[in-house]
Amino acid sequence: MQNSVTLAHGAGGVVMQRLIKNSMLKHFSNQNFEVPLEALDDAGVVDGIVFTTDSYTVKPIFFPGGDIGRLSIAGTVNDIAVMGGEPIALSSGFVIEEGFSMNDLERILQSMTDTCEEAGVGVLTGDTKVVERGALDKIIINTSGIGKRSDALDRNLEVVRKYRTDFNSSWLLDSNVRSGDKIIISGTLGDHGTAIMSARGTYGFETDVKSDVAPLNKMLRKALDVGGIVSIKDPTRGGLANLLYEWVEKSRVGILVREDQIPVKENVKAALGFLGMDVLEIGNEGKVCMAVIAEKADEVLQALRETENGRDARIIGEATDEFDVVALETAIGGKRIVSQPAGDPIPRIC
Repeated sequence: MQNSVTLAHGAGGVVMQRLIKNSMLKHFSNQNFEVPLEALDDAGVVDGIVFTTDSYTVKPIFFPGGDIGRLSIAGTVNDIAVMGGEPIALSSGFVIEEGFSMNDLERILQSMTDTCEEAGVGVLTGDTKVVERGALDKIIINTSGIGKRSDALDRNLEVVRKYRTDFNSSWLLDSNVRSGDKIIISGTLGDHGTAIMSARGTYGFETDVKSDVAPLNKMLRKALDVGGIVSIKDPTRGGLANLLYEWVEKSRVGILVREDQIPVKENVKAALGFLGMDVLEIGNEGKVCMAVIAEKADEVLQALRETENGRDARIIGEATDEFDVVALETAIGGKRIVSQPAGDPIPRIC
């Protein structure tokens, strides 16, 4: 065990998972909740209420396509929605460095307000702290949220049980994926991470890529109305590769994805190719990945494509019992194992 915390411990991959399992769960697990902490899903559930929290340290705080305020609202809304919850209310806690620009604070607050309106939620409570100059890099925002069980979730699960009679989960958990389920991504990968790198100006390139950060609860509700979805997760820190490995570990299946079906914008490909980075490991803030029973996958895909945030959705692969890893079928027809990332290669992405 390392004697000190590193940036990798917050980067969303194997190193962070090890910290959570070896340290956090040792103290906080074994609680009698409907979906407990040790499930390590995007939110917990207690007495039918979905609850989640996140702290945002993104650098820079303003970036193409968004800012720390929009990110804080959208990220928390999405963590509730991917469980099958309907977001109700949020809290926002601010830790601000002395000397921070009031104009920048107002800009962030307005962005949060606009994103709340877009998602149909509100901030109910909060807290503000100020620390001395130099003790913090400008601002950190913690956002927590609660949600109720979506009626669309119940209709969705009824459809699942028509085809999978042994399905007994009440929520969209990471452990629900089974062999034969189709894997759908809601849009292009790598947009957010690439926008962050470009905005920092330290990676030696410029691009017109904008972050994909957005609240996705309305899009997800439309997909759930079709039915047949067993799990949803957003590929944030550690990207799609880390997400798929969480499904592999918790559902005990293998997953095969096809390189030529994974949507990536050409300017993102160019930027990541220049930097030697793998788009599968780059974080996203406005995309989700779904596992859907094969019989309903095409209908769910069509529903996603009818929304603004899902217009580039594609079926990119399926779960399988043939192996117990994430595998990529390359554009030329070969197969290789996708490595599980130690963490997102870009620190402070959210």
